[in-house]
Amino acid sequence: MQERLRISGLDKTFTLHLQGGTVIPVMKDANLSVSEGECVALAGPSGAGKSSLLRMIYANYRANAGEILIREQDTMTNIVTADPRKIIELRRSTIGYVSQFLRVIPRVSAIDIVAEPAVVQGRAGDDARDAARALLARLNLPERLWALPPATFSGGEQQRVNIARGFLSSYDLLLLDEPTASLDAANRRVVMDMIGEKKAAGVAIVAIFHDEEVRDAIADRVVDVTDFTDAERVA
Repeated sequence: MQERLRISGLDKTFTLHLQGGTVIPVMKDANLSVSEGECVALAGPSGAGKSSLLRMIYANYRANAGEILIREQDTMTNIVTADPRKIIELRRSTIGYVSQFLRVIPRVSAIDIVAEPAVVQGRAGDDARDAARALLARLNLPERLWALPPATFSGGEQQRVNIARGFLSSYDLLLLDEPTASLDAANRRVVMDMIGEKKAAGVAIVAIFHDEEVRDAIADRVVDVTDFTDAERVA
């Protein structure tokens, strides 16, 4: 299988400017590769840097050094040095991200929130909204909520909208930050099946799972991010 993501020599620190410039080490010399159709789960205690690593891959956080190479067709792009326009392009076409929280424009319906990334990728609006309805139905979100903005939804309902939004579009690399954390057993099973379908379609996945049972059922490999933690931080 072709390599989709390659991380090498990745370093990250945070500087607390309001705390006298205190430097907090996050990651040191991280190395990781993920191939098409493979799911790699990030493990480690809370605060170890799992979500920070996902955010660096998505370029929400910039690394201090090293490479994050994303394959787009036959080209490898280094996210660490890519300009903002290229990062936006990759987010539209290649990298999907399901975060722990749904952040969307107020007053936009759940259907349109789910369909929007697919429309950006070139899918016809009506077709994208039909696919969004089917996916929300599969995730057991009540039909009476589909036309409503998700701001007043429960945490689990918002998370299902978030998952549908990330899974409807065609991404080659999918980043998942605890996608099943607020779901009941039935919907957890649905999401597990959806992840399996993405893997079968050749999508590379990097994920954080709150539920070890889910992680062990889905992940092809488990990587402990404390292996990438700076020695000073461990001490």
